[in-house]
Amino acid sequence: MSFYEKKWWKEAIGYQIYLRSFKDSNNDGIGDIPGIIEKLDYLKDLGVNLLWICPFYKSPMDDNGYDVSDFYDISEDYGTLEDAKRLILEAKKRDIRIIADLVMNQTSDEHPWFIESRKSKDNPYRDYYIWQKGKLVNGIEVEPTNWASFFGGSCWQKDDLTGEYYMKIFSKKMPDLNWANPNVRKGMFEMAKFWLDLGIDGFRVDAVAHIARSTTFEDSTMESSSKYKPDWRKFSNLPKLHDYLNEFNQEVLKDYDVMTVGEVGGGALPAEAIEYAGLQRDELNMVFNFDHNWCNNVWDLKNPDDEVITNLAHMKDMFEKWQTNLYGKAWNPLYWLNHDQPRVMSQYGNVNKRVLSGSMLATALYFMWGTPFIYQGEEIGMTNYPFKTIDDFNDVSVKNSYQIAISEGQDPARYIGFTAHRSRDNARTPIQWKNAPYGGFSTVEPWFHVNPNYPEINVEDEEKDPKSLLNYYKQVLKLRKNPRYKDTFVYGTYKQYLRDDKHVYAYLRQHGAQKVLVVTNFFDVESKVSLDFEIDQVLLSNYDAHNYHLKSLQLKPYESFVVLVK
Repeated sequence: MSFYEKKWWKEAIGYQIYLRSFKDSNNDGIGDIPGIIEKLDYLKDLGVNLLWICPFYKSPMDDNGYDVSDFYDISEDYGTLEDAKRLILEAKKRDIRIIADLVMNQTSDEHPWFIESRKSKDNPYRDYYIWQKGKLVNGIEVEPTNWASFFGGSCWQKDDLTGEYYMKIFSKKMPDLNWANPNVRKGMFEMAKFWLDLGIDGFRVDAVAHIARSTTFEDSTMESSSKYKPDWRKFSNLPKLHDYLNEFNQEVLKDYDVMTVGEVGGGALPAEAIEYAGLQRDELNMVFNFDHNWCNNVWDLKNPDDEVITNLAHMKDMFEKWQTNLYGKAWNPLYWLNHDQPRVMSQYGNVNKRVLSGSMLATALYFMWGTPFIYQGEEIGMTNYPFKTIDDFNDVSVKNSYQIAISEGQDPARYIGFTAHRSRDNARTPIQWKNAPYGGFSTVEPWFHVNPNYPEINVEDEEKDPKSLLNYYKQVLKLRKNPRYKDTFVYGTYKQYLRDDKHVYAYLRQHGAQKVLVVTNFFDVESKVSLDFEIDQVLLSNYDAHNYHLKSLQLKPYESFVVLVK
């Protein structure tokens, strides 16, 4: 495939739906598939034409649906298979495509495969998962290796029925599949075909970086004070997984006009992304990386109440790294956050100047090259939740880590204070649809907290306000899709300017003779810069009054604009 070959997924505008928190249609406090159907016209009006929906499969909900017990059925929380079919049909009527979360790394411990696998060492399904014997250290049995889990503690869980340990890099209720077993691969491929034949348009492939792992099961020698070593390279981005993905492509994907985006997480390099999604690789279409998600000081705060400050220099380096190293070689997704990160308004924006800072953030990101993915609620400027106690959190990984931290003597209040800045639970509070009880998400108390700022931040009020952040997002997406400029925004080159400036992020998009300059001031200060261009036309600005002289440019706080230049 040529980089410039036009594909629907290159030109799409995506929107991620965390189903449990999107819209409750039957007033049980839980978002559901009919709730998405109810809001399809809102999404179309926003300007999106691709929905990524988080897992809706049957699940015990230990990790909000990423622990699947039946891939062929819908969770009772979310509706029925008929509801899913109706959603696909109604979305297509509005020219909206749908991709589903494909959970490839693990199942629930309540999945029929695992129920069989744990019964005995010679069960036909035993090798569907990764089992190892414990080892003796000074006469005491310990886990097979000292590898850590992403959710805290060991990545091994002992099962008393056979006395062996199964691998689980996430929750103990989420045993990892053994992709080295061809029967596992066959089963997963058949499941993927089921959903494609039902009419979905592709997959976001969850935790795809982990489906291959070290098979020597040797202890990590990583220097770490932790008992279990966070040596993610033991089961992340290993070469063998590309054989599995190529097989997936050949056995399933090549027969459909669909898109795939994989989650490779932190630590992956652009060269590794090209191995996943290179134009000649026949694996995935693109991959999410997390490099730009933590370009601030939230992990370095000395006190929880300290100010969170964006490290723009680092962020610009991350954008440069992915925009330039992948261009012409692989496709790129664009996103500020997903269900696993804090709210972008609280990370990089200003909660007291939501419209200005939020419009700046939208301008900075969504005119780069790649396929945009807006996260639900981002378009109205939703913020982090004011967590106060451990009981306020829902995330199993936070609860696990909290117990470990307290057992090690950490102060509970400080732990909560730091975690409030970082927790993925921030992104999982229900969407604030209107200034009404529970933010209009439901008429009963929802499964998770509604942010108390819903009277000030909600869809209904922002739809009525032409100066709202929501209406600015609509302008951004309308401009990106404008036929006069679309090829430049989708396929054009990217060149960053003002690399050393501490406040301003600026870049040029060019396709043929057309040049579009994007300039954003990331901070609540005035900034003076000089750019050697002449303006032809102002296409978008987040300030009403503007008289831009690029060679002597005085930017107001959070000012951003998009201009056609000569």
